[in-house]
Amino acid sequence: MTPEDIPHHTAPISGPVCIIGASGRSGAALCRTLLAQGQKIIAVVRSQGNLAPNIAQACQAVRIADLTDPTTLPLAFEDAAIVVNTAHARHLPAILAATTAPIVALGSTRKFTNWPDDHGRGVLTGEAALEADGRPSILLHPTMIYGAQGEDNVQRLAKLLERLPVIPLPGGGRALVQPIDQRDVTRCVVAAIRLIQNGNVSGPESIVIAGPTAVAYRTFVRMVLYFAELGGRPIISLPGWMLMALSHVTRHIRRLPQIAPEEIRRLLEDKNFDIGPMEHRLGVTPIPLANGLHHLFGRRSTEKRKP
Repeated sequence: MTPEDIPHHTAPISGPVCIIGASGRSGAALCRTLLAQGQKIIAVVRSQGNLAPNIAQACQAVRIADLTDPTTLPLAFEDAAIVVNTAHARHLPAILAATTAPIVALGSTRKFTNWPDDHGRGVLTGEAALEADGRPSILLHPTMIYGAQGEDNVQRLAKLLERLPVIPLPGGGRALVQPIDQRDVTRCVVAAIRLIQNGNVSGPESIVIAGPTAVAYRTFVRMVLYFAELGGRPIISLPGWMLMALSHVTRHIRRLPQIAPEEIRRLLEDKNFDIGPMEHRLGVTPIPLANGLHHLFGRRSTEKRKP
C-alpha cells in the first residue's frame, strides 16, 4: 500500500486489532495500512522470521501460534478488541473457541464452485461456525485476488503467458472472471473492522467482494498480455478434459509455472458476482481491472529498472 491508498478519515480502535496471518499477503497489506493509521496491532504468525521486520518493529506485540493447535490460541488473542483472520476460514471454529472478541475474516468465493474441494468446504465450515456462534462478525468472500506483493494469480499467469507462443484456453476462455485488487481487499477488511468498532454489526454477516465488472477469461488474458507488455498471442479453444490431461505432462517441465487440473476445471464456470453489498455496506467502490493491472505491472517495471 502507498500513502495515497490509505483512507485518512478513520480513527484507530481503542484496543489492539489482532491479525492472524500477519506475514501472509493479505495480512501484511492489512498490517501496513492499519499501522499507517496509528492502529495498535497484535501480529499472530506461525514463525516470527516470516514477518517483515518493519511490521514486526511497529506492532504492539508479535505472538507465535499454530491454528491447528488450540492450546496456543487463547494467549495469542489475549486483549484483542477485534480478531481478524486472514488465514484460511477453516480455522474459524478453533478461533471462535479461543476468544470472545468480534471477528472479521476472509473466506473465498470458492464456496460457490460446482466442484467442491477442501478449500471451498473449509470456507463453508468457517461460515457455518460463525452463524452458529452468533457474535458480531463479518466474513468477506473475495474473488481471485491480484496485485499483492508475491501473489501467484496474475503474476504467475504472466510468467506462463511469457513462455507460450499460443494460449490454449478451455472452452475458448468464454467463462467469466471478476478479479479484485489487493488494495480493495484491504479497504474492505478495514471497513468491516470500522463497522464493528462503531457498533453497526449485531450478528454474523457474509459479503462477497469482487472487482467492478466480470469479463471473459480470454479478455482477462489479453489484458494481462497488454499491461505486462508481452505482445499479442493467438488464443485457441481446447476441451477442458484435454488441457487437464496436458497439465499432468507439463508439471514435469520445470521452466513452466504449474497449473493444476482443478484450476483448469474452474476456468469452465462463470465467476460473476453482485457487488452491491460491498459498495453499500462497506462503502468500497472497487478499482477497475485495467487500472489495477496498470498499477501492478507498472510497479514491476519500475522495480526492474532500479539499479
